[in-house]
Amino acid sequence: MLVASTLIVAGLAISATAIAVLSTTQPMQIAQATPPTQSTPGADAKPPAPAEPVTTGQRPHDIPPQPARPDADAQKAGAQPALPPAPAEKVAPPIREK
Repeated sequence: MLVASTLIVAGLAISATAIAVLSTTQPMQIAQATPPTQSTPGADAKPPAPAEPVTTGQRPHDIPPQPARPDADAQKAGAQPALPPAPAEKVAPPIREK
């Protein structure tokens, strides 16, 4: 309890000291603004940025999509699946009603 009281008194003393210092000094006018933008040195000598590539946003039609699991005929012909087989489902016994 004594330690807590000491900490509270110390905090109040520091706060009072800070308020006294702030009230005795002349108020400063503080303004914060974004500085004006400046050009990069040598920007005139740099080549312009390359143009953005033109895209249609569509998938190319010359490559057909491939299934993740080939059908049975394709697997017999030697086609490998793109994904490993999925793990077996874990099934628990049904919950008995009480």
